[in-house]
Amino acid sequence: MVFNSLQFLVFFGIVTTAYFLLAHRFRWVLLLLASCYFYMAFQPIYLGILGFTIVVDYYAGIYLERFQGNAKKLFLAVSLLANVGVLAVFKYYAFFTGNFMVAANYFGYAVQIPQLSILLPIGLSFHTFQAMSYTIEVYRGHQKAERNFGIYSLYVMFYPQLVAGPIERPQNLIHQFYEEHFWDTERIKAGLFQMAQGLFKKVVIADRLAILVDSVYGSLAIQSGGNLILAAVFYSFQIYCDFSGYSDMAIGAAKVMGFDLMTNFRAPYLAKSIPDFWRRWHISLSTWFKDYVYFSLGGNRVSIPQWYFNIMVVFIISGFWHGASWNFVIWGALHGIFQLVGITLSRRFPVLSPEHARGFYLRFLQLWTFALVTLAWVFFRLPHFAEINLFVNRLGVWNVDAPLGMHRNEIILSLFLIVGLLVWDRQSSKKMRPKMWLLPLMLLAIYFLGVFSLKQFIYFQF
Repeated sequence: MVFNSLQFLVFFGIVTTAYFLLAHRFRWVLLLLASCYFYMAFQPIYLGILGFTIVVDYYAGIYLERFQGNAKKLFLAVSLLANVGVLAVFKYYAFFTGNFMVAANYFGYAVQIPQLSILLPIGLSFHTFQAMSYTIEVYRGHQKAERNFGIYSLYVMFYPQLVAGPIERPQNLIHQFYEEHFWDTERIKAGLFQMAQGLFKKVVIADRLAILVDSVYGSLAIQSGGNLILAAVFYSFQIYCDFSGYSDMAIGAAKVMGFDLMTNFRAPYLAKSIPDFWRRWHISLSTWFKDYVYFSLGGNRVSIPQWYFNIMVVFIISGFWHGASWNFVIWGALHGIFQLVGITLSRRFPVLSPEHARGFYLRFLQLWTFALVTLAWVFFRLPHFAEINLFVNRLGVWNVDAPLGMHRNEIILSLFLIVGLLVWDRQSSKKMRPKMWLLPLMLLAIYFLGVFSLKQFIYFQF
């Protein structure tokens, strides 16, 4: 069940209405049942996989609070191994076995490892990381173990952010399931506005840009360098509007019922450096890696070489989190390299530091950061080295007239929408309250300009 469908609109209306009609003590039951139904709509078997990790982590949390010393470490290890094990089997088994067989054959050993014909559960990496944050926080003493199995299950399965985040920490979300939320017209209007904003990003901008992106990337062998650059830029905005659109709808849907989810995007393409970009892009994931991986490695409180190593480890793992393919690893490594080069230049030439950027220099840094991010997105979008090589080779070809999949007027409209998005992001970064009179205009634009192909959200695959 995708957010950009009539099925979800009906589901959301029924669940939200029932939520406010029910007595407070029954609401968590409704939300848990609704979340189960929501997830089963993709594939019923997924619920069993999710149920396994929920049971393991629920009891691990209780025992983590009960024991100390080595026993406590053991229960944390059991929880982490269960979650990472599920990821390893369903997401990374084919990658590891495939690469092992290639390496073995290269050295003259004919190795054949049986492959598993299994589907990757929707949003597996998201709810796995959310579950892991719970047991880590209980282990660290920052969160009490949840005794209500249903409430803990709801923490993992809360349907607005179940399949693509934001990845919530237990300190922020669990207590909200115990709080009674009353009808608040202003909050509901703000939530609906954010949902409409997310839907606009998805069906009006992202899915429209996808028409050209899919056409160009699907015919690399005949494309010109200009078309490839245009497609790369369009893809940068496609993936941003697709993913932030989902986040807006998730946060807005939760807000309507009284729940506060963390902000996941903050105008990332206005960033003035790669570190600044990661403070604005997929914030729930970047902070997860910072708190649980980067700081665990020592962060920046180590020698310079070790600090650089820590940064590269985090970005490579982040790339691998996105997908079991070398192109994602390269994408993560590129961001790590960009980050290290930026840190080095700022240390050697403090006057060039982005922190001091103003006026023309600030605009230059924003454009340069966007160019680096767009370059990295090419590796994110193309899964095979042959395609990446073809993309690079075709950049030097400019004397061909290849199809773009869009008419000229549609390209102009798309560029207009991109400019409007950047203006909107700049205004939103000033933390201005949403202007509700824009809501009917937004809904009209969705109706007349939306691309209703029920195209799945990009980050569902992760």
